[in-house]
Amino acid sequence: MARRFRQQVDDEILDRAAALFAQHGFAQTSLKSLADAAGLSKAGLLHHYPSKEALFEAAQEAGRERGRLLLDQLNDLPPGQERDRRALELLTDLALDRPGWVALAFRSFTAADADDTTDEQFLFVSEMFAVDPTGSEPERLVRVAGALSAMAVLSLAANRKGEKTTWRPHIIATCFDALGHRRPDASSSRSHQVEA
Repeated sequence: MARRFRQQVDDEILDRAAALFAQHGFAQTSLKSLADAAGLSKAGLLHHYPSKEALFEAAQEAGRERGRLLLDQLNDLPPGQERDRRALELLTDLALDRPGWVALAFRSFTAADADDTTDEQFLFVSEMFAVDPTGSEPERLVRVAGALSAMAVLSLAANRKGEKTTWRPHIIATCFDALGHRRPDASSSRSHQVEA
C-alpha cells in the first residue's frame, strides 16, 4: 500500500513538473516553481528527485512509458478512422488524467524553443496517427496538429472546470472532426446552426 501511495505521489509530482517544463522550457523553470507546483518545499522535492535535471529526465521517461503503452494499444489498427478515433480516446483520457505529460509531449508542436527531445515526441505523435514524419502530407500534419492543439486546450479547460467526464465525448468528437472525419450525426447538427 505504501509503494502504491508513493507511486501516486511521484506521478503527481512528475505531471506537475511536466506541465511547467512544457510551459516555460527547462532553462526557465526554477526548482522553487517546481516545488511550489508539487506542493512541497525545495528540500521535500529534492528528497524525491536529487536535482532539476533528474526531475526533468523522470518526467520525460514517465511520458515515454505512457506513450509506449498507448502505442501498444494501437499497433494492431491500420491507419484510418478507427485508429484515429482510438488514438484520440487514449490521448484524451491521458490528457484528462495527466495534463502535464501531454503538454510536454505536444511541446514539439507548440514551442519555438523546443529542444532535441521534441524530435522523439514528434515521432511518437506521428506514429500514433500514422503521419509521414517527412511532412510529405502537409494537410494531414496540419489536421493532426490542430486536433492535438484542440485536445490540449479543451482538456485543460475540462480539468479546471471539473468537467472531465462531461467534456470527454465532446473533446474526442471535436478532435475527430479536426482530423477531417465526419461523424454520422455531424451533418444534422450543422444544419441547425444559424449562419452569421
